[in-house]
Amino acid sequence: FVIQLLSEKGELATRFGRASFGILLFQDIAVVPLLVVTPLLGGSSGAALGAALRVAAIKSASALAIIFVTGRLLLQRVFQLVASARDQTAFLAITLLTVLSMSAFTQALGLSDTLGAFLAGVLLAESKYRYQIEADIAPFRGLLLGLFFVTTGFSIDLPLALASAPAVVGLALALHLSKTAIVAAICTANQMKPAAALRSGLLLSQGGEFAFVIFGLAQTHGILPVGQVKLMLTVVVLSMFLTPFLNELGASLSTRLEKARGGLVLQPDSEDIDKGEYVLVCGFGRVGQAVCELLTARLVRYKAFDMDPYRVAEARELGLPVFYGDACRPDVLRSFMSDEAQLTSVVVTLDDERSCTKAVRALRRQYPTATDMPIFVRAVNEQHRRKLGASPAPAL
Repeated sequence: FVIQLLSEKGELATRFGRASFGILLFQDIAVVPLLVVTPLLGGSSGAALGAALRVAAIKSASALAIIFVTGRLLLQRVFQLVASARDQTAFLAITLLTVLSMSAFTQALGLSDTLGAFLAGVLLAESKYRYQIEADIAPFRGLLLGLFFVTTGFSIDLPLALASAPAVVGLALALHLSKTAIVAAICTANQMKPAAALRSGLLLSQGGEFAFVIFGLAQTHGILPVGQVKLMLTVVVLSMFLTPFLNELGASLSTRLEKARGGLVLQPDSEDIDKGEYVLVCGFGRVGQAVCELLTARLVRYKAFDMDPYRVAEARELGLPVFYGDACRPDVLRSFMSDEAQLTSVVVTLDDERSCTKAVRALRRQYPTATDMPIFVRAVNEQHRRKLGASPAPAL
């Protein structure tokens, strides 16, 4: 939700955007112990709770060790085997199977199935197939996010919200004020400008999506009564509803503060921009590797992707920023270019003429002119070069 706001405004590359993303990531990680502890709090005495916490800690540590060890050893090989078949359906199926199996595994240990799904996402995000996975699950992400907000709306008890309107508004304001103060203080302590710290605080002051999971667990295990859970969920929904407005308020206040201090308005430092710029290389074959070597010699950062899982695996073993992905698919290209503020140009070096042409067309649909994004293409032969001449992409 917050990431979408930052992406739409092109602010993920700013220091304020990166700091907000880091805090969001920390909040998600902090949910893990809550998912473990919350089911243990219902109806347990002090001694029983201590014993249950020790057992849960052992189970959690065991689950984490098993998931990450087997995931790194087994999952990479399974995805490599499926990727070698170049079947999008099989690739998507193994991704969903990974999430479901890890959820079932943590649930079998007596832990939350949400914890398993979260750990599966972390594991998949660390793999070299993450861009392809992101593109494959994009339709499900939009659908499930829509269902999430639909169920969020159903969770609101309007009569209760109207009857407790002063309490709901007061709690929402208290939540926003406290989180804004805490986040702004943390950002300031980490040497962020006061304007950026204030804006991060206002943007991140809402209740998170995991609040619905935690409150649901608390209600299921009898920790909180139904009426109190509904009241807290209403507060969280109201805080999420106010987030876009608070983001605009933060932008306005930070602009005035920066102007008063004589500074620039939340622009990334020139040093940060230099560190973030890179060239995207589509295809890591013979020509693609030569292009990457030239970029490295010129001290230019790059990211490359290829459809050959074994070639990708070899490059990753050498520490090269090479990922698995299909350059002919527009959704895969969009996932690679999600941080457009950092992308300076695209080089297409695919060996197959048809695939090369499809990739150029997909890129030009997103960037119609050469001023939008410089695109350099490796032409297979003279006929292919003339065909590419119809598009505003220089043929090499």
